[in-house]
Amino acid sequence: MRTVLLDTNVLLADPGAIFEFDEDTEIVIPETVLGELDRLKTSRVDPDLRFRGREISRILFELSEQGSLIDGVKIPDSGILRVVPYDSDKPLPDGFSTRNADDKILAVAYQVCAEGCESLTVITNDLNMLLKAQALGLAVERRAGEVEGSWGRRYIIRPFQRYRVPIGILAVAVAVFAAIVLVSLLGTPGTNQISGVPTEFREQLGVNEQKILDYLLTLERDETDLDTRLALANVYYDLRLQSGEIRYSQLAVRHYERYLEVKPDSPDVRADFAASYFYAGQTDRAIQEALKVVEQNPNHLQANFNLGIFYWRGRNDYNAAATQFNKVIALTETGDTHAQAVNSDARAALEQVTAEAEAADQPLPQEGTF
Repeated sequence: MRTVLLDTNVLLADPGAIFEFDEDTEIVIPETVLGELDRLKTSRVDPDLRFRGREISRILFELSEQGSLIDGVKIPDSGILRVVPYDSDKPLPDGFSTRNADDKILAVAYQVCAEGCESLTVITNDLNMLLKAQALGLAVERRAGEVEGSWGRRYIIRPFQRYRVPIGILAVAVAVFAAIVLVSLLGTPGTNQISGVPTEFREQLGVNEQKILDYLLTLERDETDLDTRLALANVYYDLRLQSGEIRYSQLAVRHYERYLEVKPDSPDVRADFAASYFYAGQTDRAIQEALKVVEQNPNHLQANFNLGIFYWRGRNDYNAAATQFNKVIALTETGDTHAQAVNSDARAALEQVTAEAEAADQPLPQEGTF
């Protein structure tokens, strides 16, 4: 049986990568990778990147229902997935440090091979990881995944292609409508409405639909509950990314706006607020909100990156877009795997912007290239 170990950046490039191996493959994900993905959920830089991190977590959570990920779970039409923790009792390769995430990931590969695997291949998009793995004598495979695809495929087409489990847009719409009806039928503010929802009905809803139902019922009881308001906005935001339905952006805008009325100094929330406006087709308002974030925090990665997208895709302003992507590149020249992924995205965007500007006979000045 072939063994492959997936680096964090491979999963972020394509959350569905684990489904693409032969059935005689053992797919190893180091526990350190899960830690990096967990930190990504709260770093809130690029909405698309953050979504991919959540999608990986969703896939792994669903697989965990079939058994222990530590012991190994069979993936339908693919291999066996195993999450492997780093064993601190075993020696590290010379020159490695437990404080370095890349070193811990490769240490897991080293330890797996020490246990006796026929062959192990480290799959990565990161040059430093590739070189270190080769130095250990490990086989390495570079997986370009979707990062190498066109920008249109990455940010427009791919949200429809990313899901191997059908989204069921109609089912989502029906569930949301049912949630609203239940709010009106199952009680009045101040009563325990959530407990009044039949379990049989709840079990027929997907994870997002259950969240929407609970959040709507909670807000019916207390519309000042800001944590619930934000959680509901985030669910609508994610549904927009999953489905492409503009109405989810409009719902997200509504609840982000209510949240920001009370907590206006929340740059991460305002950055998502801006992105929701953009997805709703309101580019000017999206730019206005993103600029408010940058005025408050000039180095806010998500706001700066998204401004580049807004200028580029919303206004065809290649110079302004290139300026933003260059800034993001400068801010992410060094950093962890997440920063490297953002840097890669910004460089890919800048390259595409440069090409489009030249094709439109609007070549960028020297500072607009890299």
